[in-house]
Amino acid sequence: MADQITLRGLRVFGHHGVHPEERANGQPFVIDVVLGVDTRPAARTDDLTQTVDYSLLATRVADAVSKDPVDLIETVAQRVADVCLEQPSVADVEVTIHKPEAPVGVQLDDVAVTIHRSRT
Repeated sequence: MADQITLRGLRVFGHHGVHPEERANGQPFVIDVVLGVDTRPAARTDDLTQTVDYSLLATRVADAVSKDPVDLIETVAQRVADVCLEQPSVADVEVTIHKPEAPVGVQLDDVAVTIHRSRT
């Protein structure tokens, strides 16, 4: 069983979507990231460089979501996974992109896409 570092509920405003009003007006996105990391080296040494600096990672994820509008949240999820896997200690990642204000024509609480990516 792999160790995990989890960031939940990162809120970012973006302009992603297939509808013109989504691109023009933007909307909130909520991101959850679960990182597979062997935390033993950091625990042994008490050294931040041996694990993931989640403060820095949260900023990088927010930047990845807020920039360069795309049509699909699947694309945004892949972008976030790529940012996470740039961290040397991350073996795999689960990314969920929530789009709570998705214009689907009926009332709902959330639309989300979850992807799993690994180095292998």
